[in-house]
Order: sequence, then structure tokens, then C-alpha cells
Amino acid sequence: MLTRNFGIEIEFTGITREKAARVIRDHLQGLIIKEGSSFKVADAEGRSWQIVYDGSLRNQRKTNGQKVPAGREYSVELVSPILKYEKDIDSLQEMVRKLRGAGAFVNSSCGIHIHLNGKDHTSRSLRNFVNIIYSRNDLLYTSLEIKSERVKYCKKMDQSLVENMNKKKPTSFKEIEDIWYQGYYEGRSRHYHNSRYHFLNLHSFFNGVGTVELRGFNGTLHAGKIRSFILLSLAMNNQALTQKFASSKKPQLENPKFAMRTWLNRIGFIGKDYKNPREHLCKHLEGSGAWRFKEQA
Repeated sequence: MLTRNFGIEIEFTGITREKAARVIRDHLQGLIIKEGSSFKVADAEGRSWQIVYDGSLRNQRKTNGQKVPAGREYSVELVSPILKYEKDIDSLQEMVRKLRGAGAFVNSSCGIHIHLNGKDHTSRSLRNFVNIIYSRNDLLYTSLEIKSERVKYCKKMDQSLVENMNKKKPTSFKEIEDIWYQGYYEGRSRHYHNSRYHFLNLHSFFNGVGTVELRGFNGTLHAGKIRSFILLSLAMNNQALTQKFASSKKPQLENPKFAMRTWLNRIGFIGKDYKNPREHLCKHLEGSGAWRFKEQA
């Protein structure tokens, strides 16, 4: 699962886009290119890291230790180039730590979006992905503590869409596309199409970007949490790609922490390298990670 390409968008405030670009430039030892109110930083491999404005953010800065409203220049979204986990994760985590050290922070308006390579997918794997996310809607939203302010940007999978998908059993991208956009009256080519505002966004797959996007992550500049989000995304992506069939049936959640731990193990979170990610993803769930039923404890 770690061999597949991904990209990440990290939203934050606290510093200006120009300052963020300088921090990233110094970390990558690259070059800054200014384009209007946005910036690009070219790394040693020629890959472009973009620092852009996001109108959905609540812009803030700190004055005398207090967070106060700030101007548009404090709206920052970092958009990575195509990354590979084993090659890039350490550098990405260190970049995040340096941004936080420079004064960047997040608030409840900030989020993280992870893009997964759409070229790997088939009609079967996209249907699997829909079912995987739907079946664990409740578990994921509790585990990730998705802020109420952000739910409108990462809604749960629609039951009607999932039922329609599984009833029709689409065998082509065109069939899945038609199901995905059913009920929307705006043009499918619109970039900010309303269908995109779900935990799993397939609008990015159909609308020229060519990626499967996961939007259900709160903003953070905690490097360990960001690593956990990336690993979870890669693991779910791998499950969708390699599993012959994924059910939309929701698991019993009498013990959410146990359900999450066993599911994580099943999709690849095994061994000491995954200890901290498992802890991050199970931390906010009730129950016991060791025992399914109370009488066993």
C-alpha cells in the first residue's frame, strides 16, 4: 500500500502565504516563484509545492499570545506535488514542524485533503471505495473528531447513492459517473461542484484531476497525526484496489475502539511502525482495544 502515489493539501493560518513559502523554500533548498497572490516552491527534483489562498478559512494571527482576526494574506493552503510515502514522508513531517515553529497554526475552519492516484482504479475498485467509506462512516467520523464547522465540506456518504451503486453494479466509469452525479442539477464540469463535499470525493476523479480525494481530516500541524491520516488513506485505497468485493454493511459498534483496532490490523496497520498511527486513530473512540465484550476484560 505504501508504493502508491498520493498528494496532500494542508490548510492553516497564523502566518502569511509569503512567510510559509520562505519556510518551505528554506526546508527544500528550492526556489520561490510568485504568481499573483500565490507562491510556488520548486524543490531539488523540480516538483512544485504550491502555497495558495483558500476562501473557506477563518484567517487569524497571534498578537501578544492571543489569536485575532487577520487579513486574506493569512489564508494558507499548502498543495504538495505527487509524493511517495517511503521517499517523502520524513521530509513532509519535518516541513510541517518548521511551519508550526514559524508561527503557523490551525483552527476549526482548516482541513486536510489527501489525493490518491486515480490511474490505479477500476470501476470495481471505485465501487469498493464507496462501500468501505459508507460502512465505516460512524467509526471514521468519531475517530477523526470531524469538527461540526467542517462537516458541510466533508459530508458522510449518501445512503441513496450507495444503495443505487450496489443495485446497479456498474461495470464502467461512465456508469459510476452517472450514479455519482444523480440528483445534482449543476454542470458536471464545474470545479466547485457540490458533489465534491463528501468524505470521499469522486468529482476530482471525473473532472480532469484524475484522483480520488479523501476530505475527512481536521486541520492539524501535528506531524504524527498527518502521517496517520496519510497511512489510513493509503490503506483504505489499497483495500479498495485489492479486495474482490467490499460490503456496504455497517459493522456492529458495541465496542468502537476494538472495531477500529481490528479493522486497522486487517488493512495493514501491523507492527511497531504502525503503533503511533494506531494510537492516534483509536484515541477518541470508546471501549477497549483488547476485548470486544466487557465480560471478556
